[in-house]
Amino acid sequence: MEIKPGTLLSTINNPDDLKRYSEQDLEQICQELRQYIIDVVSVNGGHFGASLGVVELTVALHYALNTPYDRLVWDVGHQAYGHKILTGRREQFHTNRILNGISGFPKISESIYDTFGVGHSSTSISAALGMAVASHYKGEKDRQHVAVIGDGAMTAGLAFEGLNHAGIEKSNVLVILNDNCMSIDPNVGALKEYLTSITTSKSYNRFRDDVFNVLTKLSELGPNAQKYVKKIQKSIKGTLLKQSNFFEALNFRYFGPVDGHDVKRLASIIKDLKDIPGPKLLHCVTVKGKGFALAEKDQTKWHAPGLFDKITGEIKKSVPDKPQPPKYQDVFGHTMVELAEANNKIVGITPAMPSGSSLNIMMKAMPDRAFDVGIAEQHAVTFSAGLATQGLVPFCNIYSSFMQRAYDQVIHDVAIQNLNVIFCLDRAGLAGADGPTHHGAYDLAYMRCIPNMVVASPMNEEELRNMMYTGQQENMGPFTIRYPRGNGVMPDWKRPFKALEVGKGRKITDGEDVAILTIGHVGNFAVEACKELNTEGIHPAHYDLRFVKPLDTELLHEVFKRYQNVITVEDGCIQGGMGSAVLEFMADNNYKANVVRLGIPDEIIEHGEQPELWALCGYDKSAIINTVKKFAISRTTKTLAC
Repeated sequence: MEIKPGTLLSTINNPDDLKRYSEQDLEQICQELRQYIIDVVSVNGGHFGASLGVVELTVALHYALNTPYDRLVWDVGHQAYGHKILTGRREQFHTNRILNGISGFPKISESIYDTFGVGHSSTSISAALGMAVASHYKGEKDRQHVAVIGDGAMTAGLAFEGLNHAGIEKSNVLVILNDNCMSIDPNVGALKEYLTSITTSKSYNRFRDDVFNVLTKLSELGPNAQKYVKKIQKSIKGTLLKQSNFFEALNFRYFGPVDGHDVKRLASIIKDLKDIPGPKLLHCVTVKGKGFALAEKDQTKWHAPGLFDKITGEIKKSVPDKPQPPKYQDVFGHTMVELAEANNKIVGITPAMPSGSSLNIMMKAMPDRAFDVGIAEQHAVTFSAGLATQGLVPFCNIYSSFMQRAYDQVIHDVAIQNLNVIFCLDRAGLAGADGPTHHGAYDLAYMRCIPNMVVASPMNEEELRNMMYTGQQENMGPFTIRYPRGNGVMPDWKRPFKALEVGKGRKITDGEDVAILTIGHVGNFAVEACKELNTEGIHPAHYDLRFVKPLDTELLHEVFKRYQNVITVEDGCIQGGMGSAVLEFMADNNYKANVVRLGIPDEIIEHGEQPELWALCGYDKSAIINTVKKFAISRTTKTLAC
């Protein structure tokens, strides 16, 4: 179905086209842009509420700035759909997040208007500052550098580090704080409360507009007048808010708050701010999901709702005719409550992803024992370590790709001190349409090299429950459990808990010629491959390692004594992963065998649906079958059970 843009939007292929319109036309352009996003996302899926919330800001920025010469950096990039549509990608927008289509996030290789590749939060200020310093060094004094960051992303340490540095540089940086009180879930923390106090102070907002108009005129009288104007501004803000302005304490000129949906005023303010040197911060108040009533009302649900009816708002979901296996994240969430009911030492921690990780289930059942610490993965890990020193058992739930941001804390604060923190790494492996910034490709490799660390991955829901149960046993130390995005394989998944022997795998089926070693959910691909191969008289053995650290050496001795051909399969990077661990074991024990490693190759894997990417990387069912056939002999012997 062809989706046609509005009358004005259809003529805009780049920001220069936008600038041909008058300020009076900007409101209609915003209406058409918002409707186009609704039309396309409703039938193709993607992130939704965030881009609707910054339509006016996006139009104002490209109208007032000279992009791409002026550098515009979007934080995270959930909100950049309008930006993409206005910068030459309207005709390709329907391919958003689809295999071989455009990325769901800004990406340097995709457009000259995408100045920095993003997907994780809180990088925009540091990146924009780096660009600004480079421009200053090159003598490009007329170049603007703008970072658009949400109030949720502002809670991360990296954002504060960027602000702290920018405050002492004379570089031309404008930080636009998109304040909607939301990231994916509602924001938490003292900064949120501070911003709320600014936006809700009636006396400040009323007095500010009147006085600042006068001060602006006074500042035109010369440098001495400007100096006194700055002092008066700070005094007003500090007095009316009953506290000093946080941003001005970091040497930022603070402006706002302003209505983030008044496109004409935004464009005018941004043009004015271009003439003010040094670091500046514009505080814009917006509504996530603006213009689509249901998205405004339930902002978490409509962050990325999937396909929906744009008229009725009904989110389209297929209704299965039989019970379906649950998502791994939901198994985690419900199991947390069960374990915590039996063990009063257990607490849950997540950095701003309660609904994404399903820790919200525990937060609802036990609000005093589950903590959303904001977008602050480093803090989440060290906070967990502090809890563990006092005898509590923290389950720290972080997406695999986000855990990369807290690696030092895992080593320094948890592993070296041998603390019992259970890291539950959601979205491990290829995460799908979010692409390379969200793929959890590296956790098996980066966790297994850490001393004291146990690294496990469940093949199904029952194993996930049992690994969580095992991790909270006495004296377990650091314990990592990684599992993928999406559904498991067991509709009847709630089984009694069993403690697993750490470092012990299992034989799924015996076989001939070839041994398949798997870890995690991909073991189910091998099960299906075995069934198909059995019908052709080919009978590979299949072993589920369960643990990549410690390895089941007894199992591996059996494998290498019996089989000359070994295939390892993992939903993680080949370099340094489970296959590498098996090769190390083989070399250390002087075995010789043909070992083929299947997994994520040493390259950046782009976005697409998970099955598409598994096939692309060569470790889905078909790839396993084809690899086995290179070594196995077809026999007429009885089919072996898988």
